[in-house]
Amino acid sequence: MANPMTGPLGTKTDLANRLFFRLYQCANMLHKTGSRAVEHEGLTTQQWAVLGALSREKSQVGMSIGELARYLMVSRQNLSGLISRMERDGHVAVAASGHDRRSRVVTMTETGRHVWQDLALPKIYGYYDAILADFSVNDVTHTLHYLLKILENMQRLDAERLTAEDGEEAKAMS
Repeated sequence: MANPMTGPLGTKTDLANRLFFRLYQCANMLHKTGSRAVEHEGLTTQQWAVLGALSREKSQVGMSIGELARYLMVSRQNLSGLISRMERDGHVAVAASGHDRRSRVVTMTETGRHVWQDLALPKIYGYYDAILADFSVNDVTHTLHYLLKILENMQRLDAERLTAEDGEEAKAMS
């Protein structure tokens, strides 16, 4: 039997292992160093992501918890606790949707907008500059391209898994 870790497939597998481990390390370091960059504003990288999502022009009227969870690619359960803390700190407000009373809509408060625009964003931009100091615009463009490609493939795989689970559930019910 041939060793699957040798030859071209083994090389790609080895590189994939190293790539995904580096992505894991990068995510952990982003959380650690990114949170440190905005800690004086009382924010974490997760809160930074929520405020960033809510600061987009199309989100000025707010986002439902479900929309926000899908946009950030987190579970509703993880988002729920985060939103509660941000509401307690005065950064966001949560209210029933005008369209569906069961749905809750999250909006950025004036305090949250001040923290985001005036205090956090300058520090976030400084953080970006420090991390990407030796990257050219071309380097950033290529990195973004490949990360988006990986993300699209992960989303496709996740959708396929959900479709398969739905099929199995339907079979079990019939």
